[in-house]
Amino acid sequence: MIALSEQDRAGVDAAIAASLERLQERSGPLGEGAVALAEAAAAAGEKGKRLRPALVVAAYRAFAPVDGEEPNAAAPSAADEALWQVGAAFELLHTGFVVHDDLIDRDVERRGAPNVAGRFRARAAAYGASPDEIVIVGDAAAVLAGDLLLFEATRLIATADASASVRATLFEILDDAILVSAAGELADVENAARADVPDTDALLVAAHDKTAAYSFEAPLVAGAALAGASVGTRDALAAAAADLGLAFQLVDDLIGTFGSRSQAGREPGADLRESKRTPLIGLARRTGAWPRVSSAIALAYTGPVAVRRAQEELEASGAREDLVALVRSSLENARAQAASPDLSPAAAALIGDIAAAIEGRVP
Repeated sequence: MIALSEQDRAGVDAAIAASLERLQERSGPLGEGAVALAEAAAAAGEKGKRLRPALVVAAYRAFAPVDGEEPNAAAPSAADEALWQVGAAFELLHTGFVVHDDLIDRDVERRGAPNVAGRFRARAAAYGASPDEIVIVGDAAAVLAGDLLLFEATRLIATADASASVRATLFEILDDAILVSAAGELADVENAARADVPDTDALLVAAHDKTAAYSFEAPLVAGAALAGASVGTRDALAAAAADLGLAFQLVDDLIGTFGSRSQAGREPGADLRESKRTPLIGLARRTGAWPRVSSAIALAYTGPVAVRRAQEELEASGAREDLVALVRSSLENARAQAASPDLSPAAAALIGDIAAAIEGRVP
């Protein structure tokens, strides 16, 4: 995937660190609980891949080639600082969503360590809370930490060194990203709760909305806006980014079902164990093999042997092949959008590079 240069990574990391340090300093006078909450929020933002800041920076440099050269390490410009701050905002937006997503999924760990809820469950147990109260405290902390991170993302946009019109555009981008992502996450949760599997189109809409809007469209368009790109240019970029984001999420679904431990960063077949209603499952539902697939998925939670059987049934149904075809179709659409006269050769090349990186993740 697109990566930050060493200098850009340092700039983004410094902006994130400054934001989280400010949060912790301001929490000090508010008591031990507030300090612990700020520390947990800061810990949630550590060791991220920085995908979204990388997209902000890459789009900015694609649309501002004259001013978008590598920053001077000795004396970064005000434009560099603003760019890194906006990139940091999208990383903290992602972190806030992850904290809330863990709460929705009832997870108490992230990357093998206690997440916000896990930390506060342990804290509550240490001061003698009952089992029910331990869960309530952990859940409350996750809600509040996620809220703080979402506000920090907003504050970074508000204080970026940009013109009033550019800041207004950035706020519109952030506003849309949050609303669409919330709608997508809710649809995902409701889809999982329905008695029957929703149709594939509904699952594809949820897959796009919960991830593509804030992970691809918003960062890429924000970088272009910061570089002064026109409305028409931003619209053309958003159209390509929507296809890129959908393809990225569909590949994540493939990895969550068929990927190795190293690819998924967790137990293989985790999506099957959790009975997630992804577009892959929607595609399988369309086939005559659905009764066998459904029965196999219903037992996947029992262990690796059952997971492997569910994988085999999904593969035999043709659903995996169909989902890979959807990924490739989305990427081809993105590449076609890159040919828009509103997009520069540098922007088209960026879209092509991202598409190639996404295609390379297919398990």
